[in-house]
Amino acid sequence: MNLLPVTVALAGLLALWELAIALFRVPGFVLPRPLDIATAVMENPGLYASGMLLTALEAIGGFAAGAALGFGLAVLMVLFRPLERALVPIAIAISSVPSIAFIPLALVWFGLGPVSKVAMAALAVVFVVLLNTLNGLKRPDREAINLLRSFGAGRLGILWRLQLPAAMPAVVTGLRVGLARSTIAVIVAEMLGAYAGIGQIIYQATVQVDALHVWAGVAVATAGSLLLNAVLVAVDRRLVWWS
Repeated sequence: MNLLPVTVALAGLLALWELAIALFRVPGFVLPRPLDIATAVMENPGLYASGMLLTALEAIGGFAAGAALGFGLAVLMVLFRPLERALVPIAIAISSVPSIAFIPLALVWFGLGPVSKVAMAALAVVFVVLLNTLNGLKRPDREAINLLRSFGAGRLGILWRLQLPAAMPAVVTGLRVGLARSTIAVIVAEMLGAYAGIGQIIYQATVQVDALHVWAGVAVATAGSLLLNAVLVAVDRRLVWWS
């Protein structure tokens, strides 16, 4: 992954941020300077590191569960068409509702601990991966499928040799969207009810009207999300090396 464009864009954004504060004399409680935000993080690195670690683990756990379930259901739907006709309308109906709308229910059902955050992350991911994978598995044309059948390939052989490789770009797209959604779902769930996590840190700073530490929490969450996305991009290049 080429980090130069990202680094240049980030440096430009920070420079514009500092310039805007200087030109318009923006008060610190409205928009702190980037250096002040970095200082706030460094004054209590353990708090932010532990909070981000918990949030990342919850997001990764829910992401893995949701991605595995979505991928598995998509494969079953391709193999058993009646299952697709029965479940896809339900999946579309549920996915049309923002996943964060289910957070109060998750907190009631699973409590304020990590289980409710993992459940929300999984819900945010499962239907994105399901629908993207299903679309990708249907990508090969009928002629290619018939050609494999003429050589004696069965359903599983066609799935393994043709449909899964053709579906990988769509699967990876679903994974990348799902990872972002899982992180958002976990952070919002932590803000609404949690014992720890970066979302809870942001919430506590908001309650105390501490804009500096709100921004510090947002900055740490952004950095953690970028790191997770970078890992997924590396996996993407391994899985879809031909693109």
